[in-house]
Amino acid sequence: MNNDSYDVSARLKDLQNQSERRYMHTESGFLNEEELAEASVHFPESALIRYDGGYPGARKKKVIFLRDEEDDFSDIVCISAKADQRFRTIGHRDILGAIMHLQVDRHSFGDLWIDNDRIYLYTSQAMGEFLCDHLIRIANLSVSFEIIPEHPSQVFRTREFEAVVSSPRLDSLVAALANVSRTEAQRMIRQEKVQVNHRTLVNTAELCDNDSTISIRGSGRFTFRGVIRHTRKDRVVVGFSQDI
Repeated sequence: MNNDSYDVSARLKDLQNQSERRYMHTESGFLNEEELAEASVHFPESALIRYDGGYPGARKKKVIFLRDEEDDFSDIVCISAKADQRFRTIGHRDILGAIMHLQVDRHSFGDLWIDNDRIYLYTSQAMGEFLCDHLIRIANLSVSFEIIPEHPSQVFRTREFEAVVSSPRLDSLVAALANVSRTEAQRMIRQEKVQVNHRTLVNTAELCDNDSTISIRGSGRFTFRGVIRHTRKDRVVVGFSQDI
């Protein structure tokens, strides 16, 4: 079941053809943000195409091809377990490791997080039942998952900060965020170490729009909030936010 190769466009086209040919709903696995960015170019959301991660703002989502405009199909559920971490602290990587140990494909589940000693994980109804039966231990911590009726939302905590740059060009922003020279930032962009809105760019002079997501390998992911003001020396003060 574990397979990291996933041709997004080809797979979605096949699902769309199946839906139209058989007059039925079809669905992809949970796609990550980079895969969703590719999917949205060729399969924009419409009356017959829905993107669903289980809750508003989900980062991993399925692409669902609906039978008709009245079809409201979704099999996404949330499973949850109490994580007593008084004697053993677990994190996101521990949960992923336990799931991978069960030979579960990464596209079979969506967002997961820990909040107030509870683990939340979005997946399909069938996979949820499987994980409730088999995901009983995470890093030597016993857990008991159950499907819950609620669809809670993950809350992201962010920090806001400013930087002074020569312009809102991508190379200037990357230089500020990665704390490198502009020349080094240009090299990183050309080496495909930078993504904007989850798509790899190589144009170092690209102008970033407000609220664009900038991901830099080795530095993290940031949201460009836009130009705040200009300085007397004709430089630009820009705002960013980052999940913490």
